[in-house]
Amino acid sequence: MSAISVSNSLHFPENFLEKSETHFRRMNAFSLKPNRTVPSFLSLQEKNRSVSVSTNCTFGRNQKFKVDLKNQSGWIHFVGIGGCGLSALAMLALKQGFEVSGSDIVWSSYMDGPKDAGARLYIGHSMSNIDGNNGSRLPNAVVVSSAIPQDNVEILHAKSVGVPVYKRDYWLAKLTENYNLIAVSGSHGKSTTASMLAYVLKAIGDDLTAIVGARVPQFPDGSIILGSGQNFVLEADEYDGCFLGLSPSVAIVTNLDWEHVDIFQDEEAVKSAFRRFLKQIRTGGHLVLCGDSPGAYSLLDQIKQCTGSEDSSGSMSNPSSEVCGNSYRIVTYGVSSKNKWHAKSICPNSQGGSDYILCSRGCALADISLQIPGIHNVLNSLAVIATVLTLMGDTRDLHESIDCVKFHLSKFKGVSRRFEKIGKIYGCHIYDDYAHHPTEVRAVLQAARQRFPDKTLLAVFQPHTYSRLVAMKADFAAAFDDADRVVVTKVYAARETNDWNISGRDLAESIIGTPSEYIPSLGDVVDRLVHQISKDPHREIVVLTVGAGDITTVGPKLLHELQN
Repeated sequence: MSAISVSNSLHFPENFLEKSETHFRRMNAFSLKPNRTVPSFLSLQEKNRSVSVSTNCTFGRNQKFKVDLKNQSGWIHFVGIGGCGLSALAMLALKQGFEVSGSDIVWSSYMDGPKDAGARLYIGHSMSNIDGNNGSRLPNAVVVSSAIPQDNVEILHAKSVGVPVYKRDYWLAKLTENYNLIAVSGSHGKSTTASMLAYVLKAIGDDLTAIVGARVPQFPDGSIILGSGQNFVLEADEYDGCFLGLSPSVAIVTNLDWEHVDIFQDEEAVKSAFRRFLKQIRTGGHLVLCGDSPGAYSLLDQIKQCTGSEDSSGSMSNPSSEVCGNSYRIVTYGVSSKNKWHAKSICPNSQGGSDYILCSRGCALADISLQIPGIHNVLNSLAVIATVLTLMGDTRDLHESIDCVKFHLSKFKGVSRRFEKIGKIYGCHIYDDYAHHPTEVRAVLQAARQRFPDKTLLAVFQPHTYSRLVAMKADFAAAFDDADRVVVTKVYAARETNDWNISGRDLAESIIGTPSEYIPSLGDVVDRLVHQISKDPHREIVVLTVGAGDITTVGPKLLHELQN
């Protein structure tokens, strides 16, 4: 495969801040090497109540891809369309001109967009969902979420009648293979970083395509952007090895933590998956990595062992292609000055977000202002700055380029369910966040405390999956220091059964230092909060609902009840 020069893909004209559109040079299309060996499915093996990953299958060898993505015609059926990942793929397919249908066991808010855009959606899985015109017509392909078991009735029926069935990872690989793929990976912060990056590139004038695993209020189509250019920004998920089929020109690693304990046995298993992901970076591509994350930074040790020493320009040569497979340039970012791009003098601003000074190799370059709070969002913005400047290359003056990026960063308003304001009534501010890992819980509480330093902060936390709570109970118990009070609800089981005999009560009783209580029912949580807040409605309090399950319904219900 020939080397690429990513910076040549973007061209910024004179006075681009004054123009509404920037012209981009199209890159030559890229294609994957045939029969690349990556995991198209994962074998889950019980071991010490955790799961290890088996990856001895061959990508692109066992089946021929039978969907014409260029002509963008035909019928695609999505099984598990209620999840954020598959609903975004369905929305993109609709915008591309495909006929789309989908099914899931319950309705979710992620299905609203595809439904409004014309998709046929079904609650419950049935053979009839893919039998068009009473069986006389069948879909061209079935795309399946990682959460769907292989014995699903629609999958079995599709296979029995010859309809090709593709898992989400394979579909993404084929969808992106001819693009200049910018893959945003990491244990946390993928959605915000990917949406922030796509927003800034679009605002600069890049006619890109993007898929994000969350709704973005500033995206007209919610979680996607469909453009005609060569750049494709993708939130690259490690769950179920989904990102291992990708071949990015630019890979971003926001951090690395032990997460998805039902898939990865320990942090070393996560690192192993990320190491394999980095081997997929195209020759001549780029790795943009958070040097402040010990887990992410440890990946560089393996790279240096494979490639030899780093030269003064930051380029990693690769004499041992059998081990690493590719040669690419590495850029790091973070708060620490050891990184090429780093932040200093971080402080809250009048918008409720953060201001900081952008530095490179110790030299102050610009004042950056964000609307969204938290150190984690400072890091996310640094990833965007590092990536956009990497894409720009030497086409513009550095200071002019940074001024362009910082202008659009200041306009970014965030992502749904990431410290999202639900409403305010009298002295009660209600927010909602998707955090479901101890690192994420600490980060959002730090952001809430930054925005509301003098208000009472009440966190209502719904643990997400029993396996995660069992593995990380001690870390969760230590994650609520910035809260004044914590309410823990029953566990949101998702795809699991409670084989560990653990409950939210166990976590509530483990939290030390912050007063906590266990209220299992979400309805009872709403009733209790309404009763307590109504006693003194002008008391300044922030209620923050936290979790990846149906805890998101509590905020709107609480606001409605208080308004009544």
